[in-house]
Amino acid sequence: MGAKKSQPEDVARYADMFAAMGAEPRLRIIRLLLSAHPEGITVGEIQEELAIPNSTLSHHLDKLKSEDLVTARREGTFLRYLANTEVLQQLLTFLYAECCTRSRAIAPEQIVPARK
Repeated sequence: MGAKKSQPEDVARYADMFAAMGAEPRLRIIRLLLSAHPEGITVGEIQEELAIPNSTLSHHLDKLKSEDLVTARREGTFLRYLANTEVLQQLLTFLYAECCTRSRAIAPEQIVPARK
């Protein structure tokens, strides 16, 4: 079974996602949210854990949210952020989709299972 070829708009979309995670604080946020999956974590807990000032944290979370890498859920006066694992899985699938297709050293499905 061959890998689906990426369309130019897919490449641009995923490039934007990688760019959003390219800042060290945002990558730390994604990793923290993944560690708290599936419950997520509040903004205050993120700030406390990562020692990121509130105004800067808000900017980073907005950037991750705009690329659909994280979601937010209101709980009273708090916002709980969650890693969007479905989108992150799509991103990894895109990254590995053509792995070893030239050399055929390993089937891409051995790295990232094909979606049904």
